[in-house]
Amino acid sequence: MIKKTGTLIGLIIGLFSIFGAFFLEGGSFKALFLFSSLIIVFGGTFSAIIIGFGLDKFKNITTLIRLAYFPREYDVDRVIDTFVELSIKARKEGLLSIEKDLNKFGYVFPKKMTKFVLDGTDADSLQNLAHLELKTMQERHYSNIFIFTKMGGYAPTMGIIGTVMGLIMTLANAGADPNSLIKNIATAFIATLWGVFSANILWLPVGDRLKRCHSEEKNMMEISLEGVLTLQSGEIPSIMKARLIGMLPQREQVNKMSS
Repeated sequence: MIKKTGTLIGLIIGLFSIFGAFFLEGGSFKALFLFSSLIIVFGGTFSAIIIGFGLDKFKNITTLIRLAYFPREYDVDRVIDTFVELSIKARKEGLLSIEKDLNKFGYVFPKKMTKFVLDGTDADSLQNLAHLELKTMQERHYSNIFIFTKMGGYAPTMGIIGTVMGLIMTLANAGADPNSLIKNIATAFIATLWGVFSANILWLPVGDRLKRCHSEEKNMMEISLEGVLTLQSGEIPSIMKARLIGMLPQREQVNKMSS
């Protein structure tokens, strides 16, 4: 919840800092939200993504944005505690006795890997299956991240295109009504603003957020794999707990060991 709140606070601060400063200096809403500039920047960016990645990938953009700002949280403490609990039970009642407790994990990956252990899968095969899933997940995630990285590159370029078009219109109408010339110049520079703004406040941060989501899911899966292998080897629960906690960041290790 804190992570989600922090992300939204950052977005609000960014919007207020940029647009708030503009309005504080006397800028008008009408001057900022010029329809032609918005069409050039956002329409051009979206069209480049459709051309480069296809319409199917483009349709997923809103889903990915929602995932970036409201990600699924992975409770690795719960995963570790569950593995330790199952390890204790397995040593007392046998490995097959934990089958009915697999839903305690709360996530598909550790449940699935533990089920493989109960089915008699050897350690090498378990690692191969887990690494294959990790590789596939990473390729899928980074293909989505790449979309927003490219959008962060396309948007400023589209802004420059809008600027060039506005300046061309200004020069082509040299000597005409001054109000018309001023409007063309405004369109030119507002297009640049929207291009740079959308890249650095919208698209690139979404890509960074998706990278963080990937990192957190990967961490959960790596801890789960270590837990499964330790469970399979019959390691004592205290050693299992120490090994899994050792995969956490230093601060979390201290908190976990003291709990």
